[in-house]
Amino acid sequence: MDFQELMRRASRGPLDAAALNIINGAQEGAEAALGIRFTAVGPDEVRAEMAVDGRHKQPMGLVHGGIYCVLTEGVASLSALVASEGRPIVGVNNTTDFLRSVSEGTIVARSAALQRGRRTQLWEVRMEHEGALVALGKLRTMTV
Repeated sequence: MDFQELMRRASRGPLDAAALNIINGAQEGAEAALGIRFTAVGPDEVRAEMAVDGRHKQPMGLVHGGIYCVLTEGVASLSALVASEGRPIVGVNNTTDFLRSVSEGTIVARSAALQRGRRTQLWEVRMEHEGALVALGKLRTMTV
């Protein structure tokens, strides 16, 4: 099954574990390099987890702010791909606020649609560590 078909399936309902394994197994780019794993993909939510390690930290031992931006972009972009049923999308604006520092553990990122238009969408990504909100991102996407 190709990626576009997976996105069409996800637009109708949450993907099962086998489909998530295909998405995570095929990962390339920033998400794969940073160990980000998608744990839920569906029409109402995309969720991912990232176990914090040395790749994610700045010199003071805290998760680098750019990592949260990558999480925002990755989770919201996958949400937009689901909403577009696999049609190509691009991010046009990414804003991420850093609320609490993290030095270890697992960060969970969840997306939700704030606005779903025909050509553009706005997604919110909440990033939590041990149940506490540590970063809040927004990504505007455009279907091309």
